[in-house]
Amino acid sequence: MARFSDQDLTDAEFRECDLTRARLIGVVMQDAVIDGLVSNLVVNGVEVASYVEAELDRRHPVRLLIRSSAPADLREGARRLRADWTTTVVRLRGMPQGAEHQRVGGEWSVVETLRHLVFVHDSWFRRCCLGSSRPFTPIGLASDFVPGQEEQGLDRTATPSLDDVLATRDEQAAELERWLATVSFDQLSAAAPVPAGPGWPPYARGKSVLECVHVVLNEEWAHHGFCARDLDLLEG
Repeated sequence: MARFSDQDLTDAEFRECDLTRARLIGVVMQDAVIDGLVSNLVVNGVEVASYVEAELDRRHPVRLLIRSSAPADLREGARRLRADWTTTVVRLRGMPQGAEHQRVGGEWSVVETLRHLVFVHDSWFRRCCLGSSRPFTPIGLASDFVPGQEEQGLDRTATPSLDDVLATRDEQAAELERWLATVSFDQLSAAAPVPAGPGWPPYARGKSVLECVHVVLNEEWAHHGFCARDLDLLEG
């Protein structure tokens, strides 16, 4: 167990860290930012994660749709997410050339973010919902901790343009839209038809199709938020 006592962690950054059951006692925390999967967070004796989730739902009603088990809600949620991305791409095209490749604070650029969502679609939708065993789209971008990326079809040296990535995203969006147009409650509640053998995500077996769709839609919502945040900073 790591223990920090009387340490000055001003401007420290914890990235991809597991802080489960971490205890911060007698600390000074001002102007701090916490971004991640947060639950059962107690601040000065008050569990605050539920308040945060409720406020996010109030600000972004689409979150209620993409957590639903009803096909109609999922369809509407996917449509709204797609519309949000369309608006953001229009905004991006009005910014100086090269903004699509610019990183802010070490985060992914817009193009890299969109490439990651290409990977999410291939892994969590095509592989887990459709049972596809075909290689992933080469321009997809996985996190560094994903093993066997080349074996799964990813090209880690790829440098696609914004238009290249958007063309792939359009194809994937149409594929998801067609599937959501006919999917039933029974299909959503069935076990995810993940192909046998290695591949990402390795922990999808045992999940339902609905759980996998929720991952896809939540990733779309979350990464759009990251992207909009960074564009605000670039414009500011």
